[in-house]
Amino acid sequence: MKESEVMIKTETVRVRIMSLEPRETADWHYHTEVTDDIFCLTGTIMVRMKEPDEAVELTPGKRCRIKPRRTHQLENPDEETATYLLIQGVGKYDFNVAGI
Repeated sequence: MKESEVMIKTETVRVRIMSLEPRETADWHYHTEVTDDIFCLTGTIMVRMKEPDEAVELTPGKRCRIKPRRTHQLENPDEETATYLLIQGVGKYDFNVAGI
């Protein structure tokens, strides 16, 4: 996942445009305090979550919300770069890799 534009970055809120290269998959991870709101801008993004197991396919205009402490992973299944708006808050940001 590559950060391409930071719109807001404070102690408790982050708003960024992110991208996933073709076939890129992020590590399984969770955040202790922040909620992730993911809005697909271009391409396709698969969001996989644990407890309960769930998979959501995002295409432009679609959104997924991930509550704090829920383990999740993002993947770009396509051959073109996918971009998304990521809103994280409210709370202290962390990125905890899960051993899955």
